[in-house]
Amino acid sequence: MRVVIALGGNALLRRGEPLTAENQRRNVRIAADALAPIAGQHLLVITHGNGPQVGLLALQGAAYQPDEIYPLDILDAETEGQIGYLIEQELSNALPSGRHCATLLTQIQVDPSDPAFQNPTKPIGPVYQEAEAQRLAQEQGWHIVREGKGYRRVVPSPRPQRILELSVIELLVSRGVVVICAGGGGIPTVRQEEGRLVGIEAVIDKDLASSLLARELRADAFLMLTDVEAVWQDWGQPQARPIRRISPSTLHQFSFAPGSMGPKVQAACEFVEETGGIAGIGRLQDAQAILAGEAGTVIAWD
Repeated sequence: MRVVIALGGNALLRRGEPLTAENQRRNVRIAADALAPIAGQHLLVITHGNGPQVGLLALQGAAYQPDEIYPLDILDAETEGQIGYLIEQELSNALPSGRHCATLLTQIQVDPSDPAFQNPTKPIGPVYQEAEAQRLAQEQGWHIVREGKGYRRVVPSPRPQRILELSVIELLVSRGVVVICAGGGGIPTVRQEEGRLVGIEAVIDKDLASSLLARELRADAFLMLTDVEAVWQDWGQPQARPIRRISPSTLHQFSFAPGSMGPKVQAACEFVEETGGIAGIGRLQDAQAILAGEAGTVIAWD
């Protein structure tokens, strides 16, 4: 069975933890131990988040002169390599000798006419004071919005359209290699009119990119693992309850927060509707149980 698993940010950094290499490695080791049994039984592809890591690199980049600030596609590539290295090494340690893992930098093409480019909404990087934010907006052409007592840069979040390294991923999976790819939603790229491929200043939603990957690979199962037990109906209300098994058509009748559970639900439904496979949302430590339909929220046709 082919399984695509999207690791949430908690696989690398638990809430409130400092973003240190030691903390990330310890948490990745925990994730690797949870995923190793699945990798031992199935063909596994792993994606992951990179929000805190990109934020740290952006903060470090703020120490440079304005014309030396690295663009987002470069930062995405750096974090794919950094995080992929940790996952690859710890998972290799947890798997039997001879089972191979590989990290692949993944470019994902988006539509340059996507409406998201006219309405940037994804916050990235550090919080600035007003004067600094205005200066950067003028010098760099950034979109800046108020957040709390400060200001942050926001960038577009276009829908993923095409995974450029798909054939390489397919080749590796067919040979039994555990592939770590499409980290942080992949490196966002567009084709210019003359056909030249270039990176762009954007952030692709990790779960939507992972769903596209799972669909293109014709995976049998697609899991999104986080630190939440399941998808909850009426979250935050006294009558809140976890949803255990549900069809995409029924799930579409509920509404979820656009910045958190909303994209996960959308990604799960798109996968199930196109492939007929199963999607699961739940905790990392419940990975095997979710795959067996015994924990988390399972989205599937009845």
